[in-house]
Amino acid sequence: MRFSDQFLDEIRQRLPITQVVGEHVLWDKRKSQPGKGDMWACCPFHAEKSPSFHADDRRGIYHCFGCGASGDHFRFLTEKAGMSFPEAVEKLAGMAGVPMPARDERTEKREAAQKGLVEVMELATRYFEAALAHNIGARARGYLLDRGVSPMSQTRFRIGFAPDSRNGLKEHLAANGVSAQAMVDAGLVTSRDDDPLTYDRFRNRVMFPITDFRGRIIAFGGRALSPDVPAKYLNSPETSLFSKRQTLYNGQSARTAARDGASVIVVEGYLDVISAVAAGFEGTVAPLGTALTEEHLQLLWRMSDVPVLCFDGDKAGLKAAERAMDLVLPHLKPGQTVKIATLPEGQDPDDLIKSHGRAAFAEVIEKARSLSDMIWSLETGGLVPDAPEERAALQARLRERANSVQDATVRFHYQQAFDEKLKAFFAPIRQGRDGGRGRPSYGQSGAYGFPSRGTPRSVVSDTLRNSRLVRGGAGIDPTPREATIILTLVNHPALVEDKFEALAALDCETPAAQKVLSDILTLVVRHHDISADDLQAALGIRGHGPTLGRMADTLVRQGVWQVSSSTALADAETGLSHALALHNKKVQLNRELKAAEAALGEDPSDETFERLRDIKNQITTVDGTEALIEGFGSLSGRATRSF
Repeated sequence: MRFSDQFLDEIRQRLPITQVVGEHVLWDKRKSQPGKGDMWACCPFHAEKSPSFHADDRRGIYHCFGCGASGDHFRFLTEKAGMSFPEAVEKLAGMAGVPMPARDERTEKREAAQKGLVEVMELATRYFEAALAHNIGARARGYLLDRGVSPMSQTRFRIGFAPDSRNGLKEHLAANGVSAQAMVDAGLVTSRDDDPLTYDRFRNRVMFPITDFRGRIIAFGGRALSPDVPAKYLNSPETSLFSKRQTLYNGQSARTAARDGASVIVVEGYLDVISAVAAGFEGTVAPLGTALTEEHLQLLWRMSDVPVLCFDGDKAGLKAAERAMDLVLPHLKPGQTVKIATLPEGQDPDDLIKSHGRAAFAEVIEKARSLSDMIWSLETGGLVPDAPEERAALQARLRERANSVQDATVRFHYQQAFDEKLKAFFAPIRQGRDGGRGRPSYGQSGAYGFPSRGTPRSVVSDTLRNSRLVRGGAGIDPTPREATIILTLVNHPALVEDKFEALAALDCETPAAQKVLSDILTLVVRHHDISADDLQAALGIRGHGPTLGRMADTLVRQGVWQVSSSTALADAETGLSHALALHNKKVQLNRELKAAEAALGEDPSDETFERLRDIKNQITTVDGTEALIEGFGSLSGRATRSF
């Protein structure tokens, strides 16, 4: 019978290959490292006196450096034990505790269909490559040249161009015998609700093919060349081939590089990966249009015990770093963790490599900090408080962080590490003779530069203390529009992932809103299928209950209904999109207002005064506008032109 790739992969993941091979060889105790699954023996396939046969649990393969024999669990039994492939599968499934699948004709048909879709994706890739090389791709080639993507990198990553045509790819695929349904199933064409006629999903975009860990093209990412399109980057939709939560850009090549000793580095975008790989960082990967997920984390740990998570130095990047720390903590295992690297503010890996070269990026990676150090810096905010109540609160927060680790051994050591840090920085240290009459000093000398007694003590460098990653602030109640955004997300968590990038980059006017929004994003990233009730309960545990209650009261008084859990999802999404647009417009106008005020101070002319007054009028207009959307609310039984 035909076995699914998922079934065979589950056996490989559950069963160490050293256990399979160990039934047929005697391990060399001097060269082998059982704790790491790195074992050596004399080859069972040819006669030899010194061990040159190697089995590696992390990679799930064996290899003899003498005769060249190589393979995985199944090949070992078919070649060494003379079993047929089905016999080997049955034996290994029993060893791994994986039940054998029943014959399923529907599954076999689905896998055959997937194979056909892979061929369709290959046809599309060749079409995009040809378009990039053609005269029609001149602008796309210019864009890649401006971004420093060399012809060699274009060839390696099979970058292409989707022409600005509604039917170019569709007609090409049809001419090659691809059915209309296969085009839809592959995510290459789409349609509108009011028009069943399909058209090309990707138009006038630079195309980045996305492969699975077997090297098959399963999706595309397209970068728009027109500035006026809604989405600068557009990915393929979820298909039977493609799940963005279980795919990493450049994943297959990075896994191969990691086997050869390369560091696994996680960045945020396609061009960051391409620049890093071109600079020699072959183990670089990126998630695809979503934040790092638990599934991504497990994929990374199969490649490396300590991948480096590299975040942009802007506000969104630092928020992403904090969310990633929350995601990783519960899943830590002995020897299995991450490091966090933060780029200079305002730069991504592509910018840094282009402007300062490979060495600058290598320095960022080399200076990546341990997870425990980053959590300490985040929780202390750059200062250790002197007030007993504040110290107790810090201790409680650190204990909560440590207790979230599921593995008992790692949890114990995190608790111990945090306790030691607290003890070292809370305890007065008497200075030596140069300290002056043995008076107690509430700190220690050196790089941290502690001030005199009675003031909070710095525990990190000035650079980190001033970083937005550790800065905080007292909050006031969120504005009504912030309340609209937040309560819509609380009652409709499914909208978070759809609008994740916009939400992660959102600049709230009040710290209270920023904090609750950050916690919402963190919770949904960690529990992507969280219900509205569970999300509200979790936010209550984090102390946001009173704030959410006041926000709800405010919106009830103002008659804002689209945030309710009873509102149809489509109406809630429409209201959220409009609220986000208005919020971002006001943030932009406030920036322009500050610039206009500064300009008026330097040039008090009628022109600059009129500019200032015009901006203030626009702000008033935005504050008084909530929605003018035809038919809004019809799905919720609230059809109206106004909120």
